[in-house]
Amino acid sequence: MSGVERRLRPVDLARAVGVSAQQIRNYEAAGILPPASRTDSGYREFTPRHRQALLTYRALARGHGPHTAQAVMLAVHDGDLSLALSLVDESHALLHEQRRSLRDTARALEAIAAGDSETHGAPSPDMRIGEAAAHIGVRPSALRVWEDAGLLTPRRDPATGYRRYGAPEIRDARLVDTLRRSRYPLPRIVSVLGELRRTGSTDALRAAVAQRKEELDRLARAMLEGSSLLHGYLSEMD
Repeated sequence: MSGVERRLRPVDLARAVGVSAQQIRNYEAAGILPPASRTDSGYREFTPRHRQALLTYRALARGHGPHTAQAVMLAVHDGDLSLALSLVDESHALLHEQRRSLRDTARALEAIAAGDSETHGAPSPDMRIGEAAAHIGVRPSALRVWEDAGLLTPRRDPATGYRRYGAPEIRDARLVDTLRRSRYPLPRIVSVLGELRRTGSTDALRAAVAQRKEELDRLARAMLEGSSLLHGYLSEMD
């Protein structure tokens, strides 16, 4: 077999992953791909190593996010393997923390939905926004944002127009706060709260926790895939 390494054009790499040739040039400029050689006429020439770098980056981005994936590839190409691996470690540690937080969230949601006031104490029957925020442990601005999103519906004092929060609103605000801490998007929380209000059942809460667990499982598998390709890429560089 010939010892000459196969040469690839930007469009060849682009077609391999379904991006534009300009995006390939951007990847090279950003350090995601190692520098390409140039022909006598100035055109870029890539190799199978660049293709492997591209596939590695794309796999890392699916599990760790594009920012971390780029930082990992930059560190690899700069010869700083320790930094590259530490960035991967940080992502895995964050995922572990999210799993731990989800377990805590599941327990907290069940307690809140059941009306357990042991942690925060029983709310006063008619709180103003500052009192409600202090009781829950959030800023008043958070309660306003959640109200604008349709998550809370505090009544208004007919004389002053001030918001008033009773036990149902405090319960809902605690649920929102707990779900937000586990990175649930507001539209999904709207659906969960709506089901809880309509039926009084915690099934929607359990389903939301189960769905988040599935998302974290998919993320973990994507991280494993990225690590596998990174290992292969590093082995080729040795």
